[in-house]
Amino acid sequence: MDTPHSAQTWASHPRAAPTTSHTATGYSIAANGTRTLSGGWQLALTDIEGGATYRMSVDVRFEALGHWRDALQCRALWGSIGTDTDHEPQQWDYLVPEYLGEQTLCFSRVLRAPANVDSLTLRYTLRWTPSGTTLWSAPRIERVPEQTAHPTRIAVVTGTRASRQQHDIKHIADNVAFYAERCRACATEVDLIVLPEVALQWQVPGHPLDTALACPGPETDVFAHIAQQHNVHILLGLFQREGDAVRNSAVLIDESGSLAGCYDKVHLAVGGESESGILPGDAFPIFHTPIGRIGCNICMDISAAESARMVGLNGADFLLLPIMGDHRADRWSPGPPVFHEERWRAIMRTRALDGQFTLVAARNEGQGSCIVDRRGDFLAYNDGTQEIITACVPAEDGYRTWNGGDFRGINWMQRRPHVYRAYTDESNSGPLQDQS
Repeated sequence: MDTPHSAQTWASHPRAAPTTSHTATGYSIAANGTRTLSGGWQLALTDIEGGATYRMSVDVRFEALGHWRDALQCRALWGSIGTDTDHEPQQWDYLVPEYLGEQTLCFSRVLRAPANVDSLTLRYTLRWTPSGTTLWSAPRIERVPEQTAHPTRIAVVTGTRASRQQHDIKHIADNVAFYAERCRACATEVDLIVLPEVALQWQVPGHPLDTALACPGPETDVFAHIAQQHNVHILLGLFQREGDAVRNSAVLIDESGSLAGCYDKVHLAVGGESESGILPGDAFPIFHTPIGRIGCNICMDISAAESARMVGLNGADFLLLPIMGDHRADRWSPGPPVFHEERWRAIMRTRALDGQFTLVAARNEGQGSCIVDRRGDFLAYNDGTQEIITACVPAEDGYRTWNGGDFRGINWMQRRPHVYRAYTDESNSGPLQDQS
């Protein structure tokens, strides 16, 4: 439904002001013929209830724009806001554009009003283009029921080097027993358990092409039973056989004991795995669960920035990372491996910050396993002496920038995909390419 409102024009500077008009069909914003352009309309809405949740949407038709994602923007500014840009609100959010076809967008979002506001300003913006016209609709605002969000309790189950030596693990059945025992120990206290990379075959003699397992199968059924019995999700790493293919996989078992999804490692470890006959995956799926949207990387994936980025682009709340190690967090010369904890922690923090998700790393050795929130803070960290680490991730953490924007919103809405074409250029080898 259309919502009562009042409207004013706004511009970042008089020279940047677009051409504006208001008719019965909507709010027109047109370019001013120069590349110095940033302004439009802002619509004030009253009768907003602090703490309530609203679905808001605005349509816009456009012509003769270069890149609509660059040129068009709609922001929700909470409170009564002036028409200059020197006084930003204490809190603001982006509305997200969806291209509907025929040069039409719909900006929309479901947002919760801050507790201390009673009004909302929607700012329509045209920018960065010397040509083009736009016609914006009146806003549609609808109050929606509150959705109860619960924190997610997470456990990373690895054991320690000492405990594995004590169990004298030589067979897949030994690994199944080792990890199952530790899963049972924490299953009643958490919503999600994450196990290390190829947990079922780790340190078991034999080539992965010989030790790979079918899923589901007797070995994974042990963990499916734990998940069902304790109403918990379990991410399990294994070499998985599917027909004539073997992959390094992470399977997600849901709280009913069913297979909720499978991620296959995309970037196989160089110097062995990548030439082993194991087949890489070719996608970064997201698994929609009652505890949130889950995506995965496995080990070598994390050293390719695109891997974590794709998980974020696909909408994940959590990035689960079964991992043996990271070559960047090791020695930078030939010789026996040396775990470099400072660089390891920097890598984990960076990936969580870049993706604006919670990162959960399960390292086979135990040491370095961690749970990192989207602020880059360690909620839990294993120094190598703990069998299991746990943390509780709040459903709504409230993290905002110094000027009131949501970190996650800024992280994704600042993007300009049309300038990243080198990302998907298959001939591009970065600094390895011939510069002569």
